[in-house]
Amino acid sequence: MTSLPECRGIIPCRYASTRFPGKPLAKIGDMPMFWHVYHRASRCPELSSVTIATDDPRIEAAANALNVPVIMTRADHPSGTDRVLEAAMKLNIADNAVVVNIQGDEPALHPEMISRLTRPFEDPGVCVTTLARPIDARSAENPDQVKVVLDCNNDALYFSRARIPHPRENSKEGEKARFLGHIGLYAFRMDTLKQFVTLPMGRLEQIEKLEQLRLLENRIPIRVVETRLTSFGVDRPEDIEKVRPLIEKPVLHQGTSASQNH
Repeated sequence: MTSLPECRGIIPCRYASTRFPGKPLAKIGDMPMFWHVYHRASRCPELSSVTIATDDPRIEAAANALNVPVIMTRADHPSGTDRVLEAAMKLNIADNAVVVNIQGDEPALHPEMISRLTRPFEDPGVCVTTLARPIDARSAENPDQVKVVLDCNNDALYFSRARIPHPRENSKEGEKARFLGHIGLYAFRMDTLKQFVTLPMGRLEQIEKLEQLRLLENRIPIRVVETRLTSFGVDRPEDIEKVRPLIEKPVLHQGTSASQNH
């Protein structure tokens, strides 16, 4: 084991959204959603900085008005991961540093989730990390809830919208089945992030519509960290009211914040 490398958080924020245009600017209380994500992420002591990456001048202007670090990126990126890479390159992040892709629609994110995501990088062999949480059998049937199965090192064997592992009928082992629901938060070493974006879309990725399968198809391991913490993604305008009570809870995390480290 070595010491933890430098960790930098990047929050991709697009204005255009089919289900919720202008989502990053949607107000929760007196502040736009991106501010809540930034504020939560900045409470993670492992992050030396947190930056918004956007393609829209309205989001850039709002971030500047709130003294939130922001970088403008191209508008034609196929995914948030590509936007994160462009921002990371503009920030001149070192190849061995860790880049955390923080979803811009997770305003109730708990800082400890980012801490758990970054700690495995003390092992120089870890290139990518993500999170998962225990779920019940009923939740495992939902194709919108992505599942993951692990090997003995807690690296991902496979991610699927299907119920995995799939217990065989009347099997005693099936009664012991334990399901893990994937949480879509990722951290990459910078050199692995560069490699990932250059890889062609994989066959399994196209079938399942799961970007992370591109890594597994190219034999890039993903270390999965289990947590019982969870968050709530905002997909539609009506989700704002659902997330508001979570926002009002205090963030219980000790340590120096990223915003204080600037």
